[in-house]
Amino acid sequence: MTYYTFEIVVEKESEDMGYLAYSPTLPGCFSNGKTIEEAKRNIREAIQQHLQSLLAHHQPVPQNEKLVHVEELTVAVP
Repeated sequence: MTYYTFEIVVEKESEDMGYLAYSPTLPGCFSNGKTIEEAKRNIREAIQQHLQSLLAHHQPVPQNEKLVHVEELTVAVP
């Protein structure tokens, strides 16, 4: 078994009650869910299927092509 690591982003969807999940390293690979945990489970499955397709077509699996750093920043405005 081969293991791959991907950054994922989970965002609140603006037009409904759910969450969007995607990996910046895998453009076009995304999923969603009603909760953050559901979105995380669903993006894991989407990534697994995406990788299976890449490997079946003898295409490289991108790794660390886009490093993502996300943090919360508080600023004061007078």
